[in-house]
Amino acid sequence: MAIANLNETIMAYKLRRNRLQLDITDYQTQKRLATNEQLDFMQLTQAQKTEAKNKWKAEYEANKDTLYADITSYTEIDEYADAVDKIEADYQIFNEELTAWETDLDNQITTADTELTEVEAYIDSYEEMLSSNISNDFNYGLN
Repeated sequence: MAIANLNETIMAYKLRRNRLQLDITDYQTQKRLATNEQLDFMQLTQAQKTEAKNKWKAEYEANKDTLYADITSYTEIDEYADAVDKIEADYQIFNEELTAWETDLDNQITTADTELTEVEAYIDSYEEMLSSNISNDFNYGLN
């Protein structure tokens, strides 16, 4: 291959390498964001559970001699159990979606990393070919 063509090919592969490195960094940033979202949602879920507990505990205390005379704790109130179940179900759905997103990001990172390794091998190969061509051109007239 001519030296100019080799240089052009090398530059194209270097551009692709840089783009892949940028993509990998972006995917890793999104994974950190997913982890932060999971922590935020976990805190929100815990706050919602505490709010439900406080609400139904106060309701039980206010009506334990009349409306709730047949139960011994606010945890036995059906509405409280339903509220907690809904909060936990919402968290489970969120967690499943987040796990799917993280798995997709892991797959994209793996694919990009594999391609990056191939691109770097191509760059090395073409740079070696370029060096050989330059050396051969230089030595051509000396033999």
